[in-house]
Amino acid sequence: MLDYLEGYRVFYRTALAGSFTKAAEQLFISQPAVTQAIKQLERQLGGQLFFRTSKGVRLTAEGEVLFRYLEQAFHLVEEGERRLADMHQLVSGEIKLGAGDTLCKHFLLPYLQEFHAAYPEIKIQVANRTTPETVALLKAGRIDLGIVSLPLSDSQLEIRKCMEIRDGMVAGASYRRLQEDALTLAELTDYPILTLERGSHSRSSLDAYAAGQGVPLQPEIELGSLDLLVEFARAGFGIAHVILDFVRRELESGELFEIPLRVPIPRRQVGVAYLRDVPLPSATKEFLRRLPDRTGA
Repeated sequence: MLDYLEGYRVFYRTALAGSFTKAAEQLFISQPAVTQAIKQLERQLGGQLFFRTSKGVRLTAEGEVLFRYLEQAFHLVEEGERRLADMHQLVSGEIKLGAGDTLCKHFLLPYLQEFHAAYPEIKIQVANRTTPETVALLKAGRIDLGIVSLPLSDSQLEIRKCMEIRDGMVAGASYRRLQEDALTLAELTDYPILTLERGSHSRSSLDAYAAGQGVPLQPEIELGSLDLLVEFARAGFGIAHVILDFVRRELESGELFEIPLRVPIPRRQVGVAYLRDVPLPSATKEFLRRLPDRTGA
């Protein structure tokens, strides 16, 4: 098949040059090699493709038909090569990511902004999903990278730690008295508890922590995002379980304050996951390079 395609390449170049000798020079092969390739192609196709003139060679009627189709084909090949070169040079391409609401806004967004400023022609697609749903999208080949909550173990995935996060309990001004002394989780359940809905990694971590403390956790209000938890806590509806790293502004401004726990909620990690042994597109590889790597930390 390669020999066959090489014959078409010699034919195409000869048709453009109008000369076996000029075609040989452009292809960096000998003139007899060009002649032999054309003769072989004519035998394969069953007809003469060129005839000689005083100035070189010209296409026969059959050669003209073949040339028109090959011209389109070689233009497509050249366009494909240009597109690949653009992708390798990050002039074009796309990155397909998956991340939950909280991680997308508070972890992923700054890196996306930086990447977009550096490579504005790269398209960015973000699928907004929970960690389990993000993993499913990775395995289905619908995204290339997933920003996930750890721990996570899957033999099909490469997983890299990016950031350590700390969970805690926060409240608004109406519960300010509770910041004076560290409380047990059991003491805290005397007050309305606000959490994320079941299914999120944050909620699962909180439930596991409560089970370890032997405390049945019955939230007063379950919400779908960290932003809503912040708003409800600020409005005085109760004590919210949040990722403290992502509410620093509210804590520093005094809109919210942390309620200390006698047994702190264990720290967690945020990571990036991608399919093992599957090559990443150039743009995705560059974006991954820009994410922090705390694997050895």
